[in-house]
Amino acid sequence: MATGDGSILLLSDVHAHYGVVDAQAAHARETRGRPVERVLVLGDFGLFGAELHRHFRRGGRRFAHPTAFIEGNHEDFASFERLVRDYADVVTHLPRASRLSLGDWNCLCVGGARYMDAWSTPCGSEIRERDIDACLAHAPGSIDLVISHDCPTGIGVTSEVALAHLGPPGVAGLARVAAHLRPRWWVFGHHHRWHESEHDGIRYLGLPQSWQGYALLEPGGEVRRVEHEIKLPGRRGWRRLIGLR
Repeated sequence: MATGDGSILLLSDVHAHYGVVDAQAAHARETRGRPVERVLVLGDFGLFGAELHRHFRRGGRRFAHPTAFIEGNHEDFASFERLVRDYADVVTHLPRASRLSLGDWNCLCVGGARYMDAWSTPCGSEIRERDIDACLAHAPGSIDLVISHDCPTGIGVTSEVALAHLGPPGVAGLARVAAHLRPRWWVFGHHHRWHESEHDGIRYLGLPQSWQGYALLEPGGEVRRVEHEIKLPGRRGWRRLIGLR
């Protein structure tokens, strides 16, 4: 996954609105005047069989750019491995603690989230100690960028009032990963809002839902935040009721 003169687009929390991926990539290409080489989704891609079939098989669609994702906490974990295999021609899964070369960037991928409750963090989505240990196995200084769904604790991300009963946000083990690896950048999603901070020389960028904006990894090692709202078609049923539109 080497980069040339193009950008890498980072976005999060697609929640099965797959058309947003190409729409944001088109916006990046038109406004920046350079190609988008590939897209990375930082969790909650929406790996659900019915939605995938409707969009990619029955609709015959494909992403305009090579697209990969780390898992969030809203995927079909009961069928996860099968869906990853069945839709490998559409999207690539990046396993936890795997390393990815992106031109100027050596990237660590960390899917999953902190346990909140049985509904919000179904079996298979929780970041466990073995995942942290696998991340810590990478040598200090070997990683420039971490992409994750959830974030480390202690970086200033606060809970929404409606979610305060689920405890403070972030994963304590990821704070240990940050202290060990000391990447230049850490980009995450999950919390559905922008966040920017710097702690111990690491710059953190939290992304909103995919239809509200994205980030670009530019040639030369620059990270650019882009706010761009896309109007979504209405959805009926449980997804709309829980705020996934």
